[in-house]
Amino acid sequence: MRRLLSSLAFTGALLCPWIAFAQSQPSNCSSTTSQNLWVRDTLTTYYFWYQFLPSSVNPASFTSPEAYLEAVRYRPIDNYYSYIQSAAASDAFYSDSQFIGYGFGQQTTSVEIRVLQVYDASPALEAGLARGDRILQINGQTVAALVAAGTIGNAFGASDIGVTSDIVFQKPNGEFRQARMVKRLVTIPTVSLTRVVEVDGRKVGYLFFRNFVRPSEAALNEAFAALRTAGATELVLDLRYNGGGLVDIAVHLASLIGGTSTNGQVLLTYVHNDKVGPTLNKTTRFTNPDQALNLSRLIAITTRASASASELVINALRPYIPVTVIGDTTYGKPVGQYGFTFCDKVLAAVAFSINNVNGEGSYFDGIAPTCTAIDDISHQLGDVAEGSFAEALTYIRTGSCSSRAAGAAAALRALPAGPRAHGWQSLVNAQ
Repeated sequence: MRRLLSSLAFTGALLCPWIAFAQSQPSNCSSTTSQNLWVRDTLTTYYFWYQFLPSSVNPASFTSPEAYLEAVRYRPIDNYYSYIQSAAASDAFYSDSQFIGYGFGQQTTSVEIRVLQVYDASPALEAGLARGDRILQINGQTVAALVAAGTIGNAFGASDIGVTSDIVFQKPNGEFRQARMVKRLVTIPTVSLTRVVEVDGRKVGYLFFRNFVRPSEAALNEAFAALRTAGATELVLDLRYNGGGLVDIAVHLASLIGGTSTNGQVLLTYVHNDKVGPTLNKTTRFTNPDQALNLSRLIAITTRASASASELVINALRPYIPVTVIGDTTYGKPVGQYGFTFCDKVLAAVAFSINNVNGEGSYFDGIAPTCTAIDDISHQLGDVAEGSFAEALTYIRTGSCSSRAAGAAAALRALPAGPRAHGWQSLVNAQ
């Protein structure tokens, strides 16, 4: 019996505890045609939009299962969601929050790459990169030229240990620097920062949460226990670069927030296609972890990179407590995948949609912010002067958006648009 890995409204790999799949493997893993036929058969059964798969497309005519999937995915909805990734990379990410890369989070515009976060013990940190830097050239080509040519997605090379990139970047003070980075295994900290600040006599917790993977459960328990010990009665949950991950981690986080007030209530429902829905449709409920804060409301910070499980937490909590969104509109992924392993790969094709207790969940255009705010790379994450965190604290203090919100909306519209992250990259959100 092959393994099925389950994920959230994006991408993921979690051993599904409530179903068991008997799914054959390709008859010959050394044959591309055999792999392509296996992908077709799996899509025909589990793909959420299986009825739109083009019957005239011949799987044997494609040079890889990735190329076949790209040809048959249901457009325009599934432009970015479904993907095929190596099994080793998938396991490293979901099991250990690790990936092969340089170790920095980024936002690509049409002219530059903005460095958003640099991970400890990473090649990027050793190269001198820091939040607020702007990468202008990669291996002798400008970012602007790479974006214009449509090759920016491959500019940093393959996800293999030892791959090098020579970059030119600019520090916030205007200084230009050059560096060479060499890819290796890097760990993404799941909870990067936890702190408590006082706002008009109230203790407000701040938690920067980076991804929904196995190590996240222990990290979240520790962080919420610390916030509870410190007496936090409000929470600013920073999800600005969180591309999602495992559904059960999202359930745990939402339960840590709601606690006793949501315990036992419906958190989400899975909706599958009509072939497998009668067997696989399921309702999941909130729990009440020991570390729960029992909050009466939530302030969440988001950007266009906040996806899947991040959006699920917001959508699931809204029927029970007020959830105020600060920042930018989220990615827009109210659907999820199972990770079907085959040969040395994982097929993560959309297999279900996720709704809250009110049946709400079709946010393909993203979840809009209550108060618009910029991702202020001139300040460090968690700094009370940083644009998004400052706006969140203003809302907690006054109950309304600040006068800066309109200006932030204009600034976001003026930011040169870059390519949207696809599939696996939208989940990892890092190089």
